[in-house]
Amino acid sequence: MMDWLTKSDSTLILDGLMSLVLLAVVLIVRSLLVRAISRNQSLAVEARRRWAINVRNTVAVTFAIGLIFIWAHSLSAFAVSLAAVAVALVLATKELLLCLSGAVLRVGTNVYSLGDRIEIHGLRGNVLDQNWLATTLLEIGPGHTSQQYTGRAVVFPNSLLLSHPLINETYMKAYIVHVITIPLAVDDDWRKAELVLLEAARAECSPFLEEARRHMKQVEGENWLDAPSVDPRVTIHLPEPGRINLLLRVPSPGQRTSRVEQAILRRFLSEFNAGKTDKGAAV
Repeated sequence: MMDWLTKSDSTLILDGLMSLVLLAVVLIVRSLLVRAISRNQSLAVEARRRWAINVRNTVAVTFAIGLIFIWAHSLSAFAVSLAAVAVALVLATKELLLCLSGAVLRVGTNVYSLGDRIEIHGLRGNVLDQNWLATTLLEIGPGHTSQQYTGRAVVFPNSLLLSHPLINETYMKAYIVHVITIPLAVDDDWRKAELVLLEAARAECSPFLEEARRHMKQVEGENWLDAPSVDPRVTIHLPEPGRINLLLRVPSPGQRTSRVEQAILRRFLSEFNAGKTDKGAAV
């Protein structure tokens, strides 16, 4: 009996030492790889960040697999009670397993990647970091229609991907289709407002309109879908009595939506209100 205990203790000590050696190796490898990526100035900042995150996640998975191989023979001695331990472990780590499952769903479906602008469960922002447990967003707000950064980082567990729908606003990557709402009263000259709005949109979008059109054609071919037209369009919406909403749909660079929207709104307000000012001066 004492010999068995001595042998078991020796095995545990050896496994523990091997685990420490494995930990040291993976930490050194990760540090070297991340340092090499950060010093590679030929890569863009987003590309370096993406490679660093991939290295970190890959090293973590490799370490976990290595631990399984190291401790597998020791765990075989407890095979009789393993089922009960597994059930207790699942119950104790339910949220952790859900986060891992959400990460597997994210990787398997490629629902979003670094730099994408997403919204889930009331949280909205650009993806700043992602790992096997959580995703970090650079928050955009306040409100659903704002395009400004709040300066806050929001971290949500990947388990939300299993229970809530996710919206990827930059699914088309380089260029997206953006909708701007212009509220008017029923006694406003909505026909003039529509013309002024279209002129403002065409003027602000003209520098990148052809490039956006080519990008949409490329997306159409790669994803087998009917890509939306990039020409600015206005539709009319009657949300309630006494109100008219003009919905302007325009193309926009994925990371410059706020600038394009603000430029269009400022040009529209200046030109639309100019007519009212002239009329008031004439009276």
